Amino acid sequence: MKLSLVKGKEIEVKVEPKNGPSLPALLLKIRGSEGLYLVNGPPHFTESTVFPRESGKNCKAYTFSKDGTLFAWGNGERINVINVTTKELLHSFDLPKAVCLEFSPKNTILATWQPYTTSKDGAAGIPNLQLYDMKTGTCLKSFIQKKMQNWCPSWSEDETLCARNVNNEVHFFENNNFNTIANKLHLKKINDFVLSPGPQPYKVAVYVPGSKGAPSFVRLYQYPNFDGPHAALANKSFFKADKVTMLWNKKATAVLVIASTEVDKTGASYYGEQTLHYIATNGESAVVQLPKNGPIYDVVWNSSSTEFCAVYGFMPAKATIFNLKCDPVFDFGTGPRNAAYYSPHGHILVLAGFGNLRGQMEVWDVKNYKLISKPVASDSTYFAWCPDGEHILTATCAPRLRVNNGYKIWHYTGSVLHKYDVPSNAELWQVSWQPFLDGIFPEKSITYQAVPSDVPSEEPKVATAYRPPALRNKPVTNSKLEARSDKSPDMAPSPAPQNTPRNTVSHSTSGDPEIDKKIKNLKKKLKAIEQLKEQAATGKQLEKNQLEKIQKEKALLQELEDLELGI
Repeated sequence: MKLSLVKGKEIEVKVEPKNGPSLPALLLKIRGSEGLYLVNGPPHFTESTVFPRESGKNCKAYTFSKDGTLFAWGNGERINVINVTTKELLHSFDLPKAVCLEFSPKNTILATWQPYTTSKDGAAGIPNLQLYDMKTGTCLKSFIQKKMQNWCPSWSEDETLCARNVNNEVHFFENNNFNTIANKLHLKKINDFVLSPGPQPYKVAVYVPGSKGAPSFVRLYQYPNFDGPHAALANKSFFKADKVTMLWNKKATAVLVIASTEVDKTGASYYGEQTLHYIATNGESAVVQLPKNGPIYDVVWNSSSTEFCAVYGFMPAKATIFNLKCDPVFDFGTGPRNAAYYSPHGHILVLAGFGNLRGQMEVWDVKNYKLISKPVASDSTYFAWCPDGEHILTATCAPRLRVNNGYKIWHYTGSVLHKYDVPSNAELWQVSWQPFLDGIFPEKSITYQAVPSDVPSEEPKVATAYRPPALRNKPVTNSKLEARSDKSPDMAPSPAPQNTPRNTVSHSTSGDPEIDKKIKNLKKKLKAIEQLKEQAATGKQLEKNQLEKIQKEKALLQELEDLELGI
């Protein structure tokens, strides 16, 4: 099937990156109230003609395949799949309610998810998670998957193995045969699991929360050796854990575990209390000693798998690189930051302060521990490295922020190469890079000189006291909060934006009065929480019930996003 060109475009502009014609052209995917469309990446930034722009506000989901060769999107009526190179429409599925899409690592399967519903008489609902064969277009298997969180099955990179968490146990399928459960990992109340990256032997990390005085624990197993008291490769127990985040390194030799409590019983932080643990597949484990008290905002592995960076401590936060012995290798000092992002090749590290910080970025050469640039991306809600390891994407998206939406493409030396501001009556919901497999773009030597740009540099703003988004465009009051700098020692920033796109859609009304009423009440509660946080930042001592309200912010935000998605 031939797809018509975008209106107003006569030919497709073939964009070759600056590093030569042998490398593929890059694409950006954009989703918002102006529709869904693709933009050519550096250096021209023209709208791509891979497929015509989907106008309207009904696109709730899109995804590229892991290698960037396939693109799938929903338009509120169907889920379409195209070949990015040939523009050929490969499949079209009648799935008007699907809001999540994901390709398997080798493009064999497209997984789709739509909200689970039950009939009015209380009968069980129909399966809402479908797995489609990309060769034939047929549905291989359907499952009931009630929760949107962790909805997608996890595949090994060669697709030999696929796993799902079902009723507190992990089910394993082999070679995409979903009619037979090849193995089960059964522990009492498994809450989460993460498959290791890379080739065989496959490993899996599982988390079991504590109960009745028993500690929580994370265990590492090698597939399929699950039975017996000594089957686990490693085990780490901890009492302070209401939830955990498990991060494998690329070589699958170790896992970092961020254990979090909902409430900090010391009252020092309204973001709860976190500890960082290291667990290796050889059985070694350790608590990573962080030399400054306070929240752990971010932890990331270098692609080398030999070191990791943690951002932690009350503001101004510290950032430190640790080796596999959990010894500090380099300390970046303190600053207004709550996020860390290694470049795809691992030779550049960006430390950034997003959320309710000003968007200051520090770009570091981590081979020589030398600062390259310090650009500022104000009000950013999203950050992502380009697969080429040279360019950076920052964006301000709704519903996190509903004003000043848009995105910028930077060179890591600090130059803005492209900028797009959404019209004042429109919103940007999602923007991200087309992915590529490792090794497609070679690592280049680092330059410290800012690259030239045709984008006019913005006039430097007069230094003013920081004002949170909720107070902007309002009269200035004589508030202690507005006299605070980014280096306020007791003001913990909100969690940083993650470079995993989230499928969120903004609607002024849902068409359902009950849902609209719930959305209105949630926004009212979130506004009250914002006011409490502002009071806390000025040094006011909050009551216990007020601190408990603040603890519920993340859950309320998730509930609001789910309602706006129609879940």
